[in-house]
Amino acid sequence: MVLDLKIYNTLARSKEKFKPLGPGKIKFYQCGPTVYWTQHIGNMRAVVCADFIIRTLKYLGYDIKFVRNYTDVGHLTSDEDEGEDKMEKAAKREKLSPREIAEKYIKIYENDTRALNIIEPSEKPKASEHIQEMIEMIEILMDKEYAYKTDLAVYFDVSKAKDYTKLSKQTLEEMSVGAGKGEVADAEKRDPADFALWFFRKGKHEKALQYWPSPWGDGFPGWHIECSAMAKKYLGATMDIHMGGVEHISIHHTNEIAQSESANNAPLANYWIHNEHLVVDGRKMAKSEGTGYSLEEIKEKNFSPVALRYFFTQAHYRSKQNFTWEAMESARNGLKHLYNQVRILHLDTGCPSGHPVSVNEEYKNKFIEKISDDFNIPQALAVAQELLKADLPDKDKLATILDFDKVFGLKLADAMAFAEAPKEVVELAKKREAMRKENKWAEADIVREQIKNLGYEIEDAGKGYVLKKI
Repeated sequence: MVLDLKIYNTLARSKEKFKPLGPGKIKFYQCGPTVYWTQHIGNMRAVVCADFIIRTLKYLGYDIKFVRNYTDVGHLTSDEDEGEDKMEKAAKREKLSPREIAEKYIKIYENDTRALNIIEPSEKPKASEHIQEMIEMIEILMDKEYAYKTDLAVYFDVSKAKDYTKLSKQTLEEMSVGAGKGEVADAEKRDPADFALWFFRKGKHEKALQYWPSPWGDGFPGWHIECSAMAKKYLGATMDIHMGGVEHISIHHTNEIAQSESANNAPLANYWIHNEHLVVDGRKMAKSEGTGYSLEEIKEKNFSPVALRYFFTQAHYRSKQNFTWEAMESARNGLKHLYNQVRILHLDTGCPSGHPVSVNEEYKNKFIEKISDDFNIPQALAVAQELLKADLPDKDKLATILDFDKVFGLKLADAMAFAEAPKEVVELAKKREAMRKENKWAEADIVREQIKNLGYEIEDAGKGYVLKKI
């Protein structure tokens, strides 16, 4: 089934034909959340974008080992080596231990991912449970003289790394500007761009709540080494695909590559995928601005999590997407209309739920062409909409749209379970819709009353309608 899958590889800044490391198998890593707070919907967009990609790869016939980590130690309030550990800051804020903070926010995160219909990763490692693997990788880097020790930390020496800036495409001078100038700057650091592999329980971190013994002294890992160590444990020295947000390109992923490839003598990943940000009214989504909306806040506005997922289908993962409440309203109406189309197809065909089999090959090939072009979900959705308007038997349309939903993950099969309206009601609804298109408003109102007399209410939704039992 697999066609020529093309992926935009950040390393090359171009689309490349995908060639897996092993036949039909893919090793995939996504940088997971730092679990110190409820993730806002911008963070959840990244998870949904990855889910579209994972679903696409499965749809194309690949067997995937998917790892998404939890960062529960070592991520400072700066992505570099400055500031306070985010977990400890949250622990002080809520008067809980860092472990309790992690457990609390992992639970919320996993409730949110279930609500958004996200496929579970193969592995969900926690950084705090992989300290030994991190220490072992740091030891390799020390032995190979890629790392050095100061009184405050163990650092990676970026001058020793081969092609350190190959992902960011910046010069080392550009990356060094402003680096290491904060309140915890280390006078023994050889270069501002050098980054911490292990912080000692000294100086700013003298009272660190989370710390472990190491060959160099008690302390805790730097953020970047965590992903490198966990990725190696579960996926080996080289993976097929590494995914994260565009904000990780210049620092986190650059540093992951440097330390992993120096330790392992092998490429960390053959393909680097980066998703763009969700913005609000054209501005950065942020808690400090009052726009860091959580999924719970979306639900409080009477929008379903699947409606938010449908909203995310509207933009390619490499494009910024603008969130507004009006856009969410449009997405909700669009999803209602899609659900109603599936209900009507189900009623018209009389197919038992979950058993249609006649997938249309012409539209399936069009669909595969779009998802194989750097996972273009918006264009794949356009193919689905074209399918629903096509002059095809209803049973073929139904089978095909349900097949497409293996990628969309919009729970379209659930719509069939609610297809309770009798055929008489559905026929009246279709008749009314035709009248509305001809601007026969009075006649359409009469049909609405006929539908109501049969115990159903018709609600206009976008370009379609939804039937509800009174």
